[in-house]
Amino acid sequence: MLTLVLNCGGSSVKYQLIEMPAEKVLAKGSVERIGREDGELELEIPGKKPVKQVLPVADHGQAIRLALEALTDDNGGIIPSFKEIDAVGHRVVHGGEKCIGSLLITDEVISVLKEFYDLAPLHNPPNVEGIEVCQRLMPEVPMVAVFDSSLHQTVPPYAYIYAIPYEYYEQYRVRRYGFHGITFRYMTQRAGELLERPLEELRIVNLMLGSGTTACAFKEGRSIDVSTGLTPTEGLVQSTRCGDLDPLVVTYLMRREGLGPDEMDRVLNRESGWLGISGVSSDLREVFAAAKAGDARAELAIDAFTYRTKKYVGAYAAAMGGLDVLVFSGGVGEKSPAVRERICSGLEFLGIYLDQEANRSDSPEKSIAQPQSRVEILVIPTNEELVIARDTYEIVRQKSHG
Repeated sequence: MLTLVLNCGGSSVKYQLIEMPAEKVLAKGSVERIGREDGELELEIPGKKPVKQVLPVADHGQAIRLALEALTDDNGGIIPSFKEIDAVGHRVVHGGEKCIGSLLITDEVISVLKEFYDLAPLHNPPNVEGIEVCQRLMPEVPMVAVFDSSLHQTVPPYAYIYAIPYEYYEQYRVRRYGFHGITFRYMTQRAGELLERPLEELRIVNLMLGSGTTACAFKEGRSIDVSTGLTPTEGLVQSTRCGDLDPLVVTYLMRREGLGPDEMDRVLNRESGWLGISGVSSDLREVFAAAKAGDARAELAIDAFTYRTKKYVGAYAAAMGGLDVLVFSGGVGEKSPAVRERICSGLEFLGIYLDQEANRSDSPEKSIAQPQSRVEILVIPTNEELVIARDTYEIVRQKSHG
């Protein structure tokens, strides 16, 4: 089954063409800087020269068309036409309580996704746009939505409820939902494979550290707590999102600055995080470079980010009654030894002892714990696309068998 996997983010579309059930990646690429004149298209096909183009990309719809055109290009492509694609799997951020697991996409599912535009404003709109574009281009091809939020439906009520009047949960389902669940599914499964132990025996703290960041407590084979909440903005310091803060900061600033809800939403989601503290960039590499050059605000941003993350490791160890495994993933978690070192430093009382040499090694997937460490420390490159492809294959196969 030839499966196209699409991951539509706020300003990018990542895609892979995977042959299932062999799990063979035939092609992968991305369209970055959507909405700009200097958009970037990339396509990698094993055995062929990578394709890289700089061109205007108006919106997500055009980005997906460009990706499909690259895959079907007579010279640099891999398939002759869209008709070769048997199924499409879409990453979707927010499904609330209505979307418990991965689902075959119907009009009803799309309507539910639109209900959550306000709760995932950077992701659900482009997720739905990606689905609708694919439906127009490939109307007969079955499509599956795989949700970032569904893994955390196992979080107990005392962990997901907010201490506000209960009628707001009853009327509007205001609660903690949690995100990055697709990555956490891959991280935990891979950790169990590497350690050759069943997940039901392991207490794991997963740290998904990219431009968006989430911490997850995983015990007895399920998610029991997660740092992101009603929206992806709660929790750790992120690239442009604020993470945890006193909620009255919001109303205070709205009154002092004369901001409306949409303007305050922009501040919290797009102008905060390590960008807001440093004033340098939403790219943490540039923040580190500025800190190395002596920028005090850049150093403060890094300290705030790593300190907040460290606190969550300790909190989740307490919630689980101990800790067996600490896992790093995501662009920052996988590629920044300095971030991993700062987070692990001072956690020796939990049995976390970082091996500095292993931490700085070039191996992408690795153990970075010292031999005496009671807690295994793993770096696991995420593979959301494989999880999406597996779910898509199973759901479409079941549909074809009635």
